[in-house]
Amino acid sequence: MRVRAPLLCLSFLLLLSGLLSAEDPAHIGSRRELFVDDWMIHSLKNARQELHHPVPQEVAITYDAPAEGNISYYVRILKDGDLYRMYYRGAHHDWSKGKVTHQVVCYAESDDAIHWRKPDLGLFEFNGSKKNNVIWTGTGAHNFSPFLDTNPQCKPAEKFKALGSGKGGLYAFASADGIHWRLLKEKPVITKGAFDSQNLAFWDEHRGRYVDFHRGFTNGVRAIMTCTSDDFVNWTTPAFIDIKDSPSQHLYTNATIAYPRAPHLFLAFPKRFVPSRKAAWHPDPKNNHPGVSDGVLMTSRDGMHWNRWDEAFLRPGQNRERWWQRNNHIAWGITTTPSPLPGHVPELSLYAIENYYVGPCRLRRFCKQRSENVARAG
Repeated sequence: MRVRAPLLCLSFLLLLSGLLSAEDPAHIGSRRELFVDDWMIHSLKNARQELHHPVPQEVAITYDAPAEGNISYYVRILKDGDLYRMYYRGAHHDWSKGKVTHQVVCYAESDDAIHWRKPDLGLFEFNGSKKNNVIWTGTGAHNFSPFLDTNPQCKPAEKFKALGSGKGGLYAFASADGIHWRLLKEKPVITKGAFDSQNLAFWDEHRGRYVDFHRGFTNGVRAIMTCTSDDFVNWTTPAFIDIKDSPSQHLYTNATIAYPRAPHLFLAFPKRFVPSRKAAWHPDPKNNHPGVSDGVLMTSRDGMHWNRWDEAFLRPGQNRERWWQRNNHIAWGITTTPSPLPGHVPELSLYAIENYYVGPCRLRRFCKQRSENVARAG
């Protein structure tokens, strides 16, 4: 027997092992579901769930503009009507001086999420010129993370919102056009956590609230905290998410989304940092930056309780520029991109950083394998 399964860019495939139990059947009506957990599975006889992996495509963008640099990072990609917007930290590490020279928020845009342009916006001066794509400097520039607010009660002047870290915690920002930004409050709105990461929030349309996911430390290990808000300014007390029986490992970022085609499901793509790993070659001759990272996949139905595949979802692969610690950061956001194959439906794509520290830092697009995905039972 052969059953077709639209497994999308995430490339999940239900194959053959084991036996899992479930509660009474749930009625989902016409709601889309993904086989990302055992919620819909009554039993698997001689079957298993298998995680597939995204396939590297072209380099989407190279961060080589004057205000960018070899540690441009914390990428956010979102769709606004027919336009794709990209936000990221423009920053550079000077190896000769052993320090970061600057940190600003940069912007790029695209009509297809494949070919990107960096507009000259003329908003902030950098190295004596306003001819650049910088949209913010100062508080929050280290890890500015915007989203398009789909709250029906959202004010037009706050169509875009963002979180960014500063003294004492996370600060809230707002913008009418996604280019010109302002602080919503002079003081941080979230203060419990450790915020040197891509901390993010968005409107949870399924539950009618804002939800945040940011970094915390537990027993010396980087972990993920969450909290909620009705107005984006007043937040509940953050708590650590529950990842069941998965081993304690450094989750450097989280890249959490409400899956657009099934917004009751949360998907997260943390960058897992393993300090004990050693790369065969490293850009730092003194090797003061040990460790290797990969990307993992997590899913949740409530934002608090998560299932994590401990197998790597995004692997460094054969590109040596992805084989040291801060690479393989998966950008926050999944996009729909045209398929290069005539007559094929559009693809779902995600993006990841490579060549971090060496430079020029760049972002590569990934998608699913371009072959028929099938689930076979027998």
